[in-house]
Amino acid sequence: MYILGMESSCDETSAAVVRVGDGKYEICSNIVASQVETHRLYGGVVPEIASRAHIEAVSAITNEALATAGVALSDLGAVAVTAFPGLIGALLVGVNFAKSLAFSHKIPLVAVNHMKAHVAAAYFTDEVPQAPFLAVVVSGGHTSLFDVPSVGEFHEIGATRDDAAGEAFDKIGRVIGLPYPGGAALDRLAYEGNARAIRLPSPALAGDTLDFSFSGLKTAALNYINSCRQSGTEVPRADLAASYTAAVVEGIAAKVDAALARTGRRTLVLAGGVAANSHLRTRLAEVCRARGARLSVPPVSLCADNGAMVAAAGYWELCAGKRAGTDLNASALDNPDWSV
Repeated sequence: MYILGMESSCDETSAAVVRVGDGKYEICSNIVASQVETHRLYGGVVPEIASRAHIEAVSAITNEALATAGVALSDLGAVAVTAFPGLIGALLVGVNFAKSLAFSHKIPLVAVNHMKAHVAAAYFTDEVPQAPFLAVVVSGGHTSLFDVPSVGEFHEIGATRDDAAGEAFDKIGRVIGLPYPGGAALDRLAYEGNARAIRLPSPALAGDTLDFSFSGLKTAALNYINSCRQSGTEVPRADLAASYTAAVVEGIAAKVDAALARTGRRTLVLAGGVAANSHLRTRLAEVCRARGARLSVPPVSLCADNGAMVAAAGYWELCAGKRAGTDLNASALDNPDWSV
């Protein structure tokens, strides 16, 4: 079966064609129109600009995805589109385009949860993760732990109560003058510093909870930066990058370790844009080895938002008999009332 996956939840417009069969997932095309250079001028994503850029790109990348795959609309078994959560204006572009395309050509339409899609990116690895498993989604908008007893069945067992890890990385990276997106630059700079040079609080909340809070960590780092500047001292960027990265990574590792112990799962899927962070990959691999669990991580190229992961997630929604109608709408919420 061929599935067209469409993604527009933030600042990447993407369309992909994925072929699914015999338990295998093959990417026939995965076209991404990035807005990084546009938003770099502002140090972060500007929602209205992102929405307009999606409108300009969506038709062309969809045609390119179909042409690259050598697939006609009549060959498609479904159109899958990210419907929630995300930037509402950006989501509406993808949802309305996909809805129009699907119903005008009588193709089944499937609405996809963005976080489920990130996890589905791991289906493109050599060893497709088999449920039950534990998943941790770490991105610019989310830091969440999910128990997945069966494919498509997600139970959130832990999440950030304020900021997300990706946003925390980007914010501090921007403040110390690193290019946008700051998270990737911070990851590289951290190798040049001393992770124990600066004491920072853990984002792992104390007590019998699997939740996180990154706001205190961000504030502590900002206070340190301001203290250096007020005293006329140069900010030790490498040491700060190393210490800050270690705090984020160790905080996530602590809750993942606790979640593995609590659920007894023997497979961990690491997904989301921050899954590309090399320090996080290494540390969670250590946690899994200690627990006798297997770590499944998508290729770095599939950690960021893309249509292929949406198509993979859409396949399981389709198998579950879930179809979207002409009343499909987008939602910025993680769990809208009409969620699929």
